[in-house]
Amino acid sequence: MAQLVHECDFQVTDEAGVVYWVAVMAEQRDHVWVGWLEFTPAVGDTLRTGEETSQPDRNAVAYWASGLQPIYLEGALRRAG
Repeated sequence: MAQLVHECDFQVTDEAGVVYWVAVMAEQRDHVWVGWLEFTPAVGDTLRTGEETSQPDRNAVAYWASGLQPIYLEGALRRAG
């Protein structure tokens, strides 16, 4: 089952001006944890990327998420849309 691993401190805006809150989600699959991003607007459906990372444990996903920068999230939002 998916778990919330990290909520980003900043928001991302798409080309249409819609603002999204960003959450990093993860779940264990076989012997690794995979993580993806979910973008939630104030109104509308949440967008989700495919797998963005695979790590040996949940804490490693959280560490990866803590280093995400706005430029990465902007590209991920385009991939999710």
